[in-house]
Amino acid sequence: MARRQEQERARAEVTEVAPSVLRMELPIHLPGLGHVNCYALVDSRGVALVDPGLPGPITWRALQDRLRQAGLDVRHVHTVVVTHSHPDHFGCAARLAREAGAEVVAHHSFSFGPVRTEPDAEVSVEDLAAQAEADAAREEEGESKAPPLPPAPAGRTPWGGERPRPPLRMRMRLRLMRLVGRSFLPKITRSVDHGDVLELGGREWFVLHTPGHTQDHFCLHDPDAGILLAGDHVLPTITPHISGFNSTPDPLKSYFYSLDRVGEIAGVKQALPAHGHPFADLRARTEAIKRHHLERLEKVKEISRELGPATVGAISRRLFAARSWGPMAESETYAHLEHLRHAGEAECHREGSGKLVYVAG
Repeated sequence: MARRQEQERARAEVTEVAPSVLRMELPIHLPGLGHVNCYALVDSRGVALVDPGLPGPITWRALQDRLRQAGLDVRHVHTVVVTHSHPDHFGCAARLAREAGAEVVAHHSFSFGPVRTEPDAEVSVEDLAAQAEADAAREEEGESKAPPLPPAPAGRTPWGGERPRPPLRMRMRLRLMRLVGRSFLPKITRSVDHGDVLELGGREWFVLHTPGHTQDHFCLHDPDAGILLAGDHVLPTITPHISGFNSTPDPLKSYFYSLDRVGEIAGVKQALPAHGHPFADLRARTEAIKRHHLERLEKVKEISRELGPATVGAISRRLFAARSWGPMAESETYAHLEHLRHAGEAECHREGSGKLVYVAG
């Protein structure tokens, strides 16, 4: 299978994707991804950066190099916009705040939870498997009538599995940061919500809250120029991960709602994603991603009919190939099962071992 756009390594050159909007690719080393797009919005005050990559010296050197190519310097950065609470999007924000005095903008529900407790993923498990082959809502329809789940045993995932630990590299980095008294977790100095307006890059950007991938995700829309800064909400060739580690009862429903709302925006000429290349047909891409999830929901129901009452782990091992088994596959499976339960298409109970057992379809 061919390598996806989002897996391509970061290129050093800076490109102007729209007037006063520069795309700067920063290197990252995360499963399924080879770069993150940091967008520089240049104006008379200096520059605002959207999603300034992972923490650490590799990203910092690359960011300085990209700024120099554009005739800029770290001291010119007056604002950092963080589309959501994953480290490859906020990693350099704290350092930019310290060294440039930059304002740090994020959604009011911004949370560091996944960074400190369990690893979270950027892309779907299916797309992670595709990489291995290549290398070798908002709630509008009212509250669900589904009863709340019984609590999971302490130290377990919501579905009763073993809680994963962050990768060793991240644990060591966090420990080192604590030892030197320096954290890469930024202090948010300006919180925004849906409908707010940011004046950056000589233009007005409207904040669109787009929960699903994370609860605090938002996009920025410039209706005059027809540009959407899409973050991870809509990616060009891979599917964003919808996690079971989420503060909302039905993250997939939230994602469907916000995906539909973004797909309905008229006049978008160019979507600028956080990974992969800019693309034009935003509506077609939102529809393709939604179809993917609807097909997964049907597959989950089919598996459940075959297995009868089954744990999240058992269903995930039928939904995904063996190379993908593990916490992230279970997390995606759980998010889909909970969507079915809240829609009245699945039931579950917690067995004596603490694991949830589902019947769907």
